[in-house]
Amino acid sequence: MDDHDGFGEFLQARRALVTPESAGLRGGGRRRVPGLRREELAQLAGISVEYYQRLEQGRARHPSDEVLDALAEALRLDRVEREHLHLLARPGQRRARAAAPKSAATSAATGPVTVRPELVRMLAQVRVPAMVLSDRLDVLALNPVAKRLFVHGAAAAPGSWNLAVFLFLDPVAREFYVEWDRLAADTVGQLRATAGRHPEDRRLAGLIDRLRAESDTFHRLWSRADVEVRTHGTKSFRHPAVGTLTFTYETLDLSGPERQRLVTLTPVPDGPTEAALHLLTTWATDSAVPPARQTQDA
Repeated sequence: MDDHDGFGEFLQARRALVTPESAGLRGGGRRRVPGLRREELAQLAGISVEYYQRLEQGRARHPSDEVLDALAEALRLDRVEREHLHLLARPGQRRARAAAPKSAATSAATGPVTVRPELVRMLAQVRVPAMVLSDRLDVLALNPVAKRLFVHGAAAAPGSWNLAVFLFLDPVAREFYVEWDRLAADTVGQLRATAGRHPEDRRLAGLIDRLRAESDTFHRLWSRADVEVRTHGTKSFRHPAVGTLTFTYETLDLSGPERQRLVTLTPVPDGPTEAALHLLTTWATDSAVPPARQTQDA
């Protein structure tokens, strides 16, 4: 993905989401494209139409912070989207940050990544499902109860099972994730945010290219140019043996250049999830695990 094309693509996609009426402009008239026209966005940002057109086409390479902030204000971007816009506009700075110094950050983009043994031992002591992911959503480590929850990838070698690939390319995922549509949109937004921070990551670019080619849904969501950074929330899963479980999740970025994050899943209190999790915890320490039920809970 070319950096400057990405900048123009993001501007165009966000421009299409803002209606003239919501921006305080007069609507009406026949429009060939949704959202604001280029001249309308330029007017709102206080720049010339010609200059905005060069920005969107990638022919103006050094917009000032003031121009970027004015565009962000006109496009009604939130904090995460504003940061993404500034990152896309500074491809040289992103490459310089990624290139120096060469360290584990380089291996995170080009080779396999391992989890520190101390962190693996800590995961084993956590009583709720917990895992370590890369920011590409590669599963690097699972604690025993998480392996019972994520039964579809529990046997995979560390780093070989990717949650985005599972979500979009494995039909089982639509049954496993209760809020599949919401999670799909969030996942695309997170990958776009990661791509904005790490344009040098060829493995990430290859992952995105594969998903765009093999999943029509991913391709459609990617074209919206949404950006997401989700650190907490709720998720529900349909487990083949214990039915539906609902958790609150917390995502913590781990220090260091490896670009890893710790995710914990805590059962929603006063509900069936706590009892189901107790069963999973018991099975995590018992080799005799009951077979999966043939029917799924709704």
